Amino acid sequence: MKGIIRMLVLLPPSETKRIGGTGAALDLDALALPQLAPERRAAVAALVALSADPGTAARVLKLSARQLGEVAVNAALPTAPTMPAIDRYTGVLFDALDASTLEPAARGWIGEHVLIQSAPFGPVGALDAIPAYRLAAGAALPGIPPLRRHWAAASTAALAATDAPFLLDLRSEAYVALAPAPASIPSAFVRVVTAGADGTVRALNHFNKHAKGELVRAMARSVAEITSREDFLSWATSAGWEVRDGDKAGELQIVV
Repeated sequence: MKGIIRMLVLLPPSETKRIGGTGAALDLDALALPQLAPERRAAVAALVALSADPGTAARVLKLSARQLGEVAVNAALPTAPTMPAIDRYTGVLFDALDASTLEPAARGWIGEHVLIQSAPFGPVGALDAIPAYRLAAGAALPGIPPLRRHWAAASTAALAATDAPFLLDLRSEAYVALAPAPASIPSAFVRVVTAGADGTVRALNHFNKHAKGELVRAMARSVAEITSREDFLSWATSAGWEVRDGDKAGELQIVV
């Protein structure tokens, strides 16, 4: 994504991930937004160090007894096999996006336009090779500041440096906090809602994630050339999506 001059789509990660992979070990210098390498090294080192004490790691990461195996997953971060981030994550949004079944051109669009907001690596390109891990946005790793402070300023600056003409933000608020959209880039934060018979709207959870996955899949399959909010609204209307201005400035609502 170096030198990218095109719309960016920001996705949240998922707590659930595929295990394994066939790619080489994690190369932090090869990830999108390479200026974040110092923050990435610090976060990965802190997570690996935490994993040396399984009891403390379980408490910090809020793991249940059935999730204790995730400590070993984190301990192996530097040497574990990798796969593209868009294939690593599972869950409602990524199952709806179903990137593995996309045509090559659509998958190429994903690679050019989509960043996924991870907790240990910051925003990564959709086709960047990453290992499995366990870390949520709200965690506080010993040895580094809370993740919001660790990532926010550096990540916002890295996004600003892309000179993208428009940013479509499909993340949850918790992950927006790790990399707030830069003021220098026009952006739209998307909420998925349902409209009642009286016109009132209600935010959704499960269908929020599903709709966002379907939206990105539709954009990728159409190889959409979107460089502004107006372009996105025009594309969405032509593709059969109901999108309207949100209740807050800078927000859009997808009505399902």
